[in-house]
Amino acid sequence: MRKKRQNKSFWKQIRFKYKFSFFNESTLEEVWSFRLSQLSVFIYICLFAFILTTLTSIIIILTPIRNYLPGYLDVEVRKEILQNALRADSLEEKIAIQSRYLENLSAILSGNISVDSIRNNDSASLIHIDYYIPRSDRESAYIKRFEEDEKYNLTALNPNPPQTEIFFYKPLNGIISAAFNPDKLHFGIDLTSALRENVIATLDGTVIYTGFDPNYGNVISLQHKNDFISIYKHNNILLKEIGDRVIAGEAIAIVGNTGELSTGPHLHFELWYKGAPVNPEDYIAF
Repeated sequence: MRKKRQNKSFWKQIRFKYKFSFFNESTLEEVWSFRLSQLSVFIYICLFAFILTTLTSIIIILTPIRNYLPGYLDVEVRKEILQNALRADSLEEKIAIQSRYLENLSAILSGNISVDSIRNNDSASLIHIDYYIPRSDRESAYIKRFEEDEKYNLTALNPNPPQTEIFFYKPLNGIISAAFNPDKLHFGIDLTSALRENVIATLDGTVIYTGFDPNYGNVISLQHKNDFISIYKHNNILLKEIGDRVIAGEAIAIVGNTGELSTGPHLHFELWYKGAPVNPEDYIAF
């Protein structure tokens, strides 16, 4: 009973209205008045806080102010920032080369660099292009016999010559989590790495495809000389477009975790030769 009385007194107290009046100081006439209770004051304060929070959220979401807040920068802006950073690095390198060139040119014009001396080569060491060494009878007979033996031998032309003279860059510094296994339709290797790592072109080439695949996420493909094609899948951001020329070791994408078949941040890398998949580990030392 005592507890009920206390509850009633509490509600009665916070709902009790107080009158606020404004009087004219000279005439003591009441100019304006209104009634408020503790409960109504609390409700008005909460309503004001809700309206203020809503307006602030709307301004942040619908205006460019959100780009200045951490976490709200969209993908296109990040891509543009990254491209600008790469362009700035390239321009800085070109400016340094141009500065060295101008310094050397200035030194040559001012005479600070001596003229290179020209040494006369010994005439005995000169080899003329039209110099002819006559063949011996045994050498001529061997060449004739070899040409006759290989005349109709179609296997003399190897359809898949070794490409050991080509230097491949590693597309990513990572650990191989899944090897090349064409029996399971896995035509490449998976390289695990942290997010935001650069994916680089393994050879000089041209971008022939960029797009999004539901299974493999953001995909980019490069056409190289000697009938090689390299494919890079599950990227977060693509830095190149179709038709762009790239050089070996140039950044073309950012490692990501896109696509339904992705199980974490990694790169799925495929290497194709003359229309058939080959094991990248046979060409690149990972």
